[in-house]
Amino acid sequence: MRANIYEHFLPEERPFVDRVWEWVVNAGDYHEAKLSDFLDPRQCHIVESLANRHADVHIRLDGGFPEAERRRALIAPDYRDIEAEPMGMKVLSISSDDQKLASLQHGDYLGAILGLGLKRDKVGDIHVREDGCHVIVTEEISVFLDMNLRQVHRVNVMTEVLELKALRTADATLEPLDITVASLRLDGIAGDVFRLSRSKIVVPIRAGRCRVNWKTEEDPSKPLKSGDIVALQGFGRFKVLETDGMTKKGRHRVRIGKFV
Repeated sequence: MRANIYEHFLPEERPFVDRVWEWVVNAGDYHEAKLSDFLDPRQCHIVESLANRHADVHIRLDGGFPEAERRRALIAPDYRDIEAEPMGMKVLSISSDDQKLASLQHGDYLGAILGLGLKRDKVGDIHVREDGCHVIVTEEISVFLDMNLRQVHRVNVMTEVLELKALRTADATLEPLDITVASLRLDGIAGDVFRLSRSKIVVPIRAGRCRVNWKTEEDPSKPLKSGDIVALQGFGRFKVLETDGMTKKGRHRVRIGKFV
């Protein structure tokens, strides 16, 4: 059974697949419910795929609001009503009297939180606004953050723990960028977006530090298409908004949205 499962996923995903399958079996065979930490969309897909393989299991995915990218999974026996169960999430509100607060970005807030020794999977979506930030976090770390987060990128901040109903969402900001590339290869587009030479961009890609649509991608020649989201560890992420024809010199016009 395990071998049949593996063939649908990447080799590096096997440890996560093993963990999720254990959750599924425990729920279906031993009536044990499991609430995961925050999962990215790829991990949510894996959880859904594996849960669907067990007739006695159902799941709920919830990130605190309908359009959440990062969500927690509740895996339980199919007779259990999971829609009303608490998902263990709080909102950390971050504010400041410092005018520099308006210049802070998603990465600044995430870096400050992880800098306290916390893991990424304890943090959900981050909503950045000019007047501060709302971060969805697991309930168990909310008090720790409220007591210890005092600075974000050299800006002194104040924090407060709120219920989910107080969440103020913010759409992800995409900075438009128009480029022309010789081909739609990952290395060519990512190199232009992050302003790295072809020889330098292939190093982190081949080292497994690149994800395309939340799947690790180590092939620099992988073709990209409209809608693809690319994340390069240490550099940021972008979305291919559209591939808009060719120039007279035979190069591809590509419109990019950089997450800021």
